[in-house]
Amino acid sequence: MIQIEDMRLAAALLREPSLSAAARALDVTPPALSMRLRKLETALGLSLATRTARRLSLTPEGERFAREAAALLGQIEGLRESMQRDDRRLTGTLRIAAPFGYGRQYIAPMLARFARLHPGLHMQLDLRETPWPDRHDADAVIHIGTVRDSSWVARTLSANERWLCASPDYLRLRGTPRVPRDVMAHDCICIRENDEDVTLWHLRPARAKASAGPGARAAARETLRISPAYVTNDGAVARQWAENGMGLVLRSEWDAAEAVARGTLVRVLPGWLFDSAPVTLLVPSRKGRTARVQAIVEFLVESFGPFTEKQPRAYP
Repeated sequence: MIQIEDMRLAAALLREPSLSAAARALDVTPPALSMRLRKLETALGLSLATRTARRLSLTPEGERFAREAAALLGQIEGLRESMQRDDRRLTGTLRIAAPFGYGRQYIAPMLARFARLHPGLHMQLDLRETPWPDRHDADAVIHIGTVRDSSWVARTLSANERWLCASPDYLRLRGTPRVPRDVMAHDCICIRENDEDVTLWHLRPARAKASAGPGARAAARETLRISPAYVTNDGAVARQWAENGMGLVLRSEWDAAEAVARGTLVRVLPGWLFDSAPVTLLVPSRKGRTARVQAIVEFLVESFGPFTEKQPRAYP
């Protein structure tokens, strides 16, 4: 018979990068965890994981078992919550995944306020390069950009334009692009993230957004294929390089706005709109959603305020 401890073991192996990390999460030794895994495999008559000297990987059967076990554990926790007399008192662990920069700068302070409202709740914030779709066991995910092929419910929290920026010194030395094709003569800084084609930039005149129909806007759309002079997977590094005069950078408004305000960056081609990257909250469907997940959804929506496409800022 499968025990709750077996499900917790499988769920830990799904979300942790190694056997030793899973052992730490469950507060047992790696040899003890390995023995428990072998006993579970024997009971099921299945191989749940492959082991090498450096890592442990779940087999397809192991991954299926672990995902279903994690879902069942969530349902059990939700049942416990539903039986509490005081529905306003949240308990258990709430796991949020968010991008490194945005999560550190904006989501972490918001979660601190949420934690003060619910002292019985344990909070876990996982900052990742790609929180979606690499969500592991997160209860909710903050994603910057367009979401495709999601079985989770996506809710846009805030607009977030992308701004092309450079330092004043760089523009004095190299000149300021006046039209999109001028960008091709400049050093460009690209950010490699979310498996996107970061060297392909789409843009359209800002005036076309309101004054023209869909056909006219599509006709006015331009595409630039950039040959980057510098590439990094860290947005903060890319912005710093631009502030240091190394080239043009296409950066989210939430990260570039402060530098533009203090004058270390200048917005280039302000009359053009690049593809936006809205701030999106992703949570499981309402069926089986726990009270703590519903509470964080309501809190974040209220904190960001009503969303409209004309919202001037991409951060709370």
